[in-house]
Amino acid sequence: MSSNEKQIIANNKKAYHDYFVIDTYEAGIELFGTEIKSIRNGRVNLKDSFCSVDDGQMYAIGMHISPYEQGNRFNRDPMRKKRLLLHKREIMRLFGESQQQGLSIIPLSLYIKNGRAKLEIGLCKGKKLYDKRAVQAKKDSDRAIERTLKEHYR
Repeated sequence: MSSNEKQIIANNKKAYHDYFVIDTYEAGIELFGTEIKSIRNGRVNLKDSFCSVDDGQMYAIGMHISPYEQGNRFNRDPMRKKRLLLHKREIMRLFGESQQQGLSIIPLSLYIKNGRAKLEIGLCKGKKLYDKRAVQAKKDSDRAIERTLKEHYR
């Protein structure tokens, strides 16, 4: 792995199903030793997680990091809220836009970049049921077209 490559640990597929992603940001995460070891083993779940701003700090809530097997008493609560490391102006911009426009801040993926765990967060707008149906219908039609072309050009 080169120095600038990122190793993706977890993706939040449910976020792309339930939300339109408007903008993305990269945030560091404040972790403890056993948590980063567990993340490197791929034992993390981003499903149903979200971000909130509290006293000028941004936190990831609902992000589950499984306890490290050899961690014993050093393991932390797997569901504790994790502080995200962003510039103050980025936090304020995200907070302002999420309050004014009714948008959500959702973790999209977790990866290791240059030896550090990073969380890609997105400013997202919720999809309605008919939006989800339209996206599914487009995927189905694209798949059918692809199948037809493949059969036609054999």
